[in-house]
Amino acid sequence: MFYIIVLAMVAAFLALRLYSVLGKRTGHEQPLPKPAEDRVAPQPLPRAVEKVAEPREPVAKPFEGNAEPGIRAIVGAEQGFDVARFLDGAQAAYRMILEAFWRGDRATLDDLVSPDVARAFGDAIAAREAAGHTLDNRLVSIEKAVITGASLNGKDARITVRFDADIAAVTRNADGEVVAGSTSDAVETHDVWTFARTLRSADPNWKLSDTDEA
Repeated sequence: MFYIIVLAMVAAFLALRLYSVLGKRTGHEQPLPKPAEDRVAPQPLPRAVEKVAEPREPVAKPFEGNAEPGIRAIVGAEQGFDVARFLDGAQAAYRMILEAFWRGDRATLDDLVSPDVARAFGDAIAAREAAGHTLDNRLVSIEKAVITGASLNGKDARITVRFDADIAAVTRNADGEVVAGSTSDAVETHDVWTFARTLRSADPNWKLSDTDEA
């Protein structure tokens, strides 16, 4: 009985020591994990908003549908032919020919147009000079240039281009006074010009062979 009492006292002493060490918080204890049902579900990360691609404007074709067979024939006959490059050259020629005609530069016109067109331009220049008139015109902008027709006959190629442009046109008399047109207002013009060239020839230049108004 004595030993039982002693063992009980020892057990009580050890219990008090364990409580003094384990039963009090020190501020450094790790929190116990919560049961699965008590845990806060992780919030899903916001998805990046996919940028919707902006619709692109359709690229305008450099030629109309009825010109396509002729264009294909020209490309087949001369592989170095490039439609975009031709249109760039046609717009440059349009500006150069108009400016040469306005200032009465016959020599430049002879290099850029066919003999028939050169004669027609020469007659118009002569009539203007006889009246004592001068043109003070300016090509403001070429709004559009598109191939409306094309053909190939043997090696003779012809391409028709429609030009939509804004031109400020002024006619002055011998005293410099304005007799027609306006110095401030541009006029919409629509010209249809046909350029011709013999393919695979030594001369790479297309010349204006016909003019008309749209």
